[in-house]
Amino acid sequence: MRDILVTAIFCFGAFAALKRPYYGALLWVWIGLMNPHQLGWGFAGSFPFALASVAVTVLAMFFAPKDVRWPKSNAVVVLLCLIAWMGITSLTALHVEASLEKYIDVLKVLGMTLVVASVVRTREEILGLVWVSVMSIGYFGIKGGIFTIRTAGAFHVWGPPNSLVNGNNELAVALIICIPMMYFMMQQAGNLTGHPRIEKLPEKWVRRGLLASMFLCAVSALGSQSRGAFLAIAAMAVMMWWRSKAKLSIGIVLLLVSPALILFMPDEWMSRMSTIQTYDQDASAMGRINAWHMAVNIANDRFFGAGLVTATPYVFGLYAPNPSIVLVAHSIYFQILGEHGYFGLFLYLLFWFFTYSTAGRIVSLTKGRVELEWAGQLASMAKVSMVGFAVGGAFLSLAYWDMPFYLMVALVSTELLVRKELQAAQLARDTSLKQGSRGTTVRTDGTRSSC
Repeated sequence: MRDILVTAIFCFGAFAALKRPYYGALLWVWIGLMNPHQLGWGFAGSFPFALASVAVTVLAMFFAPKDVRWPKSNAVVVLLCLIAWMGITSLTALHVEASLEKYIDVLKVLGMTLVVASVVRTREEILGLVWVSVMSIGYFGIKGGIFTIRTAGAFHVWGPPNSLVNGNNELAVALIICIPMMYFMMQQAGNLTGHPRIEKLPEKWVRRGLLASMFLCAVSALGSQSRGAFLAIAAMAVMMWWRSKAKLSIGIVLLLVSPALILFMPDEWMSRMSTIQTYDQDASAMGRINAWHMAVNIANDRFFGAGLVTATPYVFGLYAPNPSIVLVAHSIYFQILGEHGYFGLFLYLLFWFFTYSTAGRIVSLTKGRVELEWAGQLASMAKVSMVGFAVGGAFLSLAYWDMPFYLMVALVSTELLVRKELQAAQLARDTSLKQGSRGTTVRTDGTRSSC
């Protein structure tokens, strides 16, 4: 049944995409983030939905070039440079063949990110991208939150199968990224469908549903027993409170709910969180630190890094302080550093700096403009999500995961739209002033009269 449902939704979306490339991009986002075909037990699990969505989207772009525009942004330029640099580091890798194979996978994700950015243009399309990307991950948080409450946090919650966020720790950080965007969606509940005249009752229930989703995702993230996620959700909560206009109400909710959630967790959760202060006595933490030291040693010795494959006995034997503990980097920063060197890390951080700066410009441009309030709210909550990713990603290897890059797409598309609308408004004002000046004459006594 699940296989049939996923296939039916995909076919419907593919048919719509042939008329409008945007729907093909949404198909890619949905398939890439949620992996819905992996939730069944039949034929859909082996069907190449991701490849099919790429083919449909590219074909639709070819037949509807008017719906495609290149996203002009500093973040996009840096992303292109980063993609090119990854290609160079893969060719000079310690494991060339394996690195090139992984580079192709990374290229699919980052390349399609640019494709998605080129077909998302209007307000409705931006909201649609946010909705699909957030709820593709939020589904697992909602389900996992209910499961965590039912089992009193005794078991871990897992993410989309066969994905980068399948593990409980990775899913927790993914949910932390989604929660602020759910808050934005709640603010825009009346516009999620694109119909400004939506009735009050459905809007009220949409808001309540999103509020419940935020709570369940937070419960699921805490129930992951991930120390990195705990730090990330704390940073996200503080940042969300700071960026929100309703500081008093949100502050009261956080003060009341947070202690209750923590007390709800089992003793195992308390014991694991307490190891944050005694990380030097924890084998898992020391294994990560060993991998981080190795990344630094690689970058110091190799300008191009070791390539996209570093978690091997050979690489650890060359550069790790303790070669017997072979682990992935468990940090987006050390992951990039070890794989692509200092210059690669510089490009990666520059990309996120420009993305964060884009959000700041949107907030400044939309300040005091009611018709663009939605854009300012999106940018503010995207900042919160990026802070959550920056903190949580410091303890997980999620440097190439799709979701954070879609924040860039939403922000770049929003800035282009905001500037376009501001220019149109300025042009209308200038035209009005010119027409007004033509409609008056100056008398000899210096007074003006209308013609």
